[in-house]
Amino acid sequence: MNQDSPFSAAAPVLVPMPAERPYTYAVPEGMRVVPGSIVRVPLGPRQVAGVVWDGGADPVDARKLRPIEQVFDCPPISRDMRRFVDWVAQYTLSPPGMVARMLLRAPEAFDPEPWTEGIQLTDRRPDRMTGARERVLAAAADGFAWTRSGLAHAAGVSSSVIDGLREQGVFETVMIPPRPVVPAPDTSYAAAELMPDQRAAADDLRAGVEAGDFRVTLLDGVTGSGKTEVYFEAVAAALEKGRQVLILLPEIALTHAFLERFQNRFGTKPAEWHSDLPPRMRERVWRQVAEGTVKVVAGARSALFLPFKELGLIVVDEEHDPAYKQEDRVFYNARDMAVVRAHIGGFPVVLASATPSVESRVNAVQGRYGRVVLSSRFADAALPDLRTIDMRRSPPARGGFLSPLLLQRMAATLEKGEQSLLFLNRRGYAPLTLCRACGHRFGCPVCSSWLVEHRFRGQLVCHHCGHTERRPDACPECGTLDHLVACGLGVERIAEEVVAHFPDARTIVLSSDILGGVRRLRLELEAIANGDADIVIGTQLVAKGHNFPNMTLVGVVDADLGLANGDPRASERTFQLLSQVTGRAGRTGKKSLGLLQTYQPDHPVMQAIVSGDSELFYEREIAERERTGLPPFGRLAGIIVSAPTRAEAEGHARGLRLAAPNASDIFVLGPAEAPLSLLNGRHRFRLLVHGERRADMQGFIKAMLAAGPKVRGQIRVQVDIDPQSFL
Repeated sequence: MNQDSPFSAAAPVLVPMPAERPYTYAVPEGMRVVPGSIVRVPLGPRQVAGVVWDGGADPVDARKLRPIEQVFDCPPISRDMRRFVDWVAQYTLSPPGMVARMLLRAPEAFDPEPWTEGIQLTDRRPDRMTGARERVLAAAADGFAWTRSGLAHAAGVSSSVIDGLREQGVFETVMIPPRPVVPAPDTSYAAAELMPDQRAAADDLRAGVEAGDFRVTLLDGVTGSGKTEVYFEAVAAALEKGRQVLILLPEIALTHAFLERFQNRFGTKPAEWHSDLPPRMRERVWRQVAEGTVKVVAGARSALFLPFKELGLIVVDEEHDPAYKQEDRVFYNARDMAVVRAHIGGFPVVLASATPSVESRVNAVQGRYGRVVLSSRFADAALPDLRTIDMRRSPPARGGFLSPLLLQRMAATLEKGEQSLLFLNRRGYAPLTLCRACGHRFGCPVCSSWLVEHRFRGQLVCHHCGHTERRPDACPECGTLDHLVACGLGVERIAEEVVAHFPDARTIVLSSDILGGVRRLRLELEAIANGDADIVIGTQLVAKGHNFPNMTLVGVVDADLGLANGDPRASERTFQLLSQVTGRAGRTGKKSLGLLQTYQPDHPVMQAIVSGDSELFYEREIAERERTGLPPFGRLAGIIVSAPTRAEAEGHARGLRLAAPNASDIFVLGPAEAPLSLLNGRHRFRLLVHGERRADMQGFIKAMLAAGPKVRGQIRVQVDIDPQSFL
């Protein structure tokens, strides 16, 4: 059967549930369904939306088949998108139905948007002219259709004036199609003035788009080098070819500033796609992407599963960012899946970063990716002078966390009317609260983690499951009053210390759990960019892509924090994060300074950052990965077994380990209790599967799961191919 031929008697339908394959449904007489058609089908007692899939229907007695209830008036899911869903399912070892579920997340969009009744000017003229009627005719003279209320508002008249003109035949009734969620971008609106190295990079990206073939280009540029303006030229080239563009961003907080930059270049904003988008807008964006009306989408990782009609370019901004990894239901890395999506569709993808992932750098070195380098900042603005503060020699005052050297620099920056940023990648006030009388520690009742004190809110919070409780005045264990003490540091505690040293300074604390959510966060970021703050204290949220023109000092409070665990990516993550956060300083050309408080100033990561020699870090890290066979020179997969009791979780994990097939190129470590051994009341054990680069990891794990104990009761098994987190 031709892939796009209609099905006659029966059709396979993939439904959005943990289905390993499509179910077969009868096609009623007179109904036309083709692969990709979105349909409504019965599933048990419910009606669900599904997608008619490829291949033949299973040989089932026609009398036993339930019929497809409805074919939605919606563009079919493209062949490329169906192949992509199948590929993601096979690679991540996820049920195809769960991958399809991400594609079908806007069910109200499956029916077309309703047209609106409007009016349009005819050749007839009113029998009597008044000032109000003149204003109406002048407003409608462009010949476009108007809504009745819209024209009345534009002309400054009451709706009765419009009604009178319509009764005389001056206006006729017409139907107005749905408005686009955003106007079409204008590629000639404000062409960027690029430096010579930027122009060369932009020309390279443009050439790739114009060639129209699959290719991956790593856009590797220091912070402030103008990477966004460069890849905007590739976006313009794709739009000029009539293609759609997807720009992936790692954080919603980045979206607002990005939208403004896009509007400055193309005269309009792109469509947004992220979890904070109102449901009605999500439906409209989904529908107009499928119809091809929306030309550019800027969104979070889930935007990768939008049903683009004619996608011609994907840009992955901050491609190194761990936020691109989804670790819920379907475990996937949007950066890697973007490359797959582009390969299937036969178009280019751009990966942009100031601190590329080791995997992307190796792919560039080995020739699988192209690499375009921007080694200097826009307009030749100087990079910040970076230094370490050895905390063994310049320790903070008793009870404090800021070195005197950092405080002196902050005072000097404040005196010059410039901004300082203090970075600490730890939310809240303190990571642990205990009783000095009896030693009681406040832990989460359903997770193996301590409760983090948020003093601004008066709460103790678990950052893993979201459990919240009021911070008591007395110890719940021994009842002693006023003996609870906060241990360790968070951004709120640093803010308290800053206010004590600089009481007159305008201080802002930024973290992802800020009261007021995304809207408040965007307002705070805008205030900082406008110079309405003197000292900013923030988590990794402030490290990503923001442009603060008056910021000339960045202090990293605990530069060693990310190195203090057994994560094989710890050095890479620390290097990326510290490089990004120090890159917030001096972006407009002012002399700037970055100071890293550390107890390990001789650590290779610290040395690589302060020397400005990123190549030194990458050479060392790549060599170490190759020596140990870690990605990208080897393959990893995590298997997490969870259950209501520790015994159930451990028993099932040990059964899986015993079921592992013999293989010379793959071995299994564990099971062992996960570092976060209790999460949301579920006990967790972890196995780590390590294989050679060309090992059949998916085949090995499939055989292991098939031969292992059956999943019963409330036991859950999650497979994470290419894990980013080892908790």
